[in-house]
Amino acid sequence: MVTTYNDDMMRKVLLLMFISILPFIYCCSSDDPVSKPDAVLISITPQSLELTGQAENKVLQVSSNADWEVVSSQSWCKVTPSSGSTGAASVTITVEENTSGSPKTAELTFKSGSYTATYSISQPAKIIAPAGYQLVWNDEFNASRLSGGRPALPATTNWSYETGNNGWGNNELQNYISGFSGTDTCAVVTDGKLKIIAKKVGNQVLSIRMNTRQSWKYGYFEARLKLPKGKGTWPAFWMLPKNFTAWPDDGEIDIMEEVGYNANYVSSSIHCKAYNHSIGTQKTKEILLSTAQTEFHVYALEWTEDYIKTFVDGKELFYFANDKTGNKNTWPFNVPFYLKLNLAWGGNWGGAQGVDESVLPATYEIDYVRVFQK
Repeated sequence: MVTTYNDDMMRKVLLLMFISILPFIYCCSSDDPVSKPDAVLISITPQSLELTGQAENKVLQVSSNADWEVVSSQSWCKVTPSSGSTGAASVTITVEENTSGSPKTAELTFKSGSYTATYSISQPAKIIAPAGYQLVWNDEFNASRLSGGRPALPATTNWSYETGNNGWGNNELQNYISGFSGTDTCAVVTDGKLKIIAKKVGNQVLSIRMNTRQSWKYGYFEARLKLPKGKGTWPAFWMLPKNFTAWPDDGEIDIMEEVGYNANYVSSSIHCKAYNHSIGTQKTKEILLSTAQTEFHVYALEWTEDYIKTFVDGKELFYFANDKTGNKNTWPFNVPFYLKLNLAWGGNWGGAQGVDESVLPATYEIDYVRVFQK
């Protein structure tokens, strides 16, 4: 038998069908989504570690929302514990003494499932004192970046600044500032180095002249330096007496100087009343160091009661003996002196062949400064 439906009956059938599937529709369109696991997050502080090259332990704080494991890429750098669970934990980094003579880098890899977080550790080479000496002062310029990723400034506990644009007795053209002027920073610590930057701002060239707060009588003084490029640059690493009153009477020791127009020729000198450049009698020695502006080199001074001797990469450059007459005019080098780093622009020597402002900004890089005494 064939059943026929009129329009009214058809509407009733469709209504019943709709009502029957409502529960299914409700379930599928519920406002309650299927819950998903939180993304794994591992945070590690501090952002970087300051190591010395000696065997030592450092502690990292690890915060995680999941279980994790950690491995080190280098056997000289160990981490304990090697795993942790949800929450906060401390891990100890143990490094061996670095006697390789070169910096080392290790990478810690934190893993949780397919998630990984890496943490890099840099270790400088162990500081090796010259025979008969021991380290008494140093600045390795390893300060961490400031908040927002800004580079740090030199430590004011170690350094002070000389400021001004008075020519500095040499008709120099730069204006020395105390680290920064407004938003212009000329002394920054970044990537394990101090960078002294000479830059053109308006109608002047800004730069840095900085001094150690400590002074020493006799010792072995060294710095690892890479010199700036360009005609007009005049970087120096030198010393003046703590109780300075008059030049050249009180003495000056130039461990390293170079002028940009005579690129890669580095020199050492002493100045005193009897021997100084103003009367053409200074004692000095110069060599060509072909990579002075492109690579780092170690410049050093050994200063005793008997002599002043300088070195470049361990090789003697300059020698000046105490004549033992007791005359300050020829040997004023028996009182404490402090160290100086500066980057001059132009002047009687630096600008003897003019200056080329197109080379600005010019950067003088200092990896470290160290002082040893017996």
